[in-house]
Amino acid sequence: MKGDKIPNQHHITRYCQPKYILDGQIQPGAFKLRAGDESLSVDWLEFLNCSSRESEITKIRNIYFTRFRSVGASAKIAVLNVGEVRQKVLTESPDGRNLVVIHYPLIDDPSHSGIDNLKQNDELIAELILETVREAYSART
Repeated sequence: MKGDKIPNQHHITRYCQPKYILDGQIQPGAFKLRAGDESLSVDWLEFLNCSSRESEITKIRNIYFTRFRSVGASAKIAVLNVGEVRQKVLTESPDGRNLVVIHYPLIDDPSHSGIDNLKQNDELIAELILETVREAYSART
């Protein structure tokens, strides 16, 4: 439901634009807030109610193709565990940042969510989030 906190044991994905992919690897910039954004846009995998990771990724790809004007050939989908992201940032950021992951559904993306309590130009936090990436998939099939 809109505004619900996503449980620590659940997983989220982040669309990583081609400009944040170097030699096939996701770079920290993929996890920084864009100007004007209040939260880092992600999608809640368990909300999709799929039977496998493969079907979740297929559904996420379809959402991205509907939501974005284009999906770059080298774009990636990063899969993260909510609890791991929160714990890593809480224990390793200088200010003990407590991130919150909230469900913010959109009409064309019901699994849309956001990582809150980020600040503009949070390079260190972006690097910490990157370190928690469990899996990465091509955003295109």
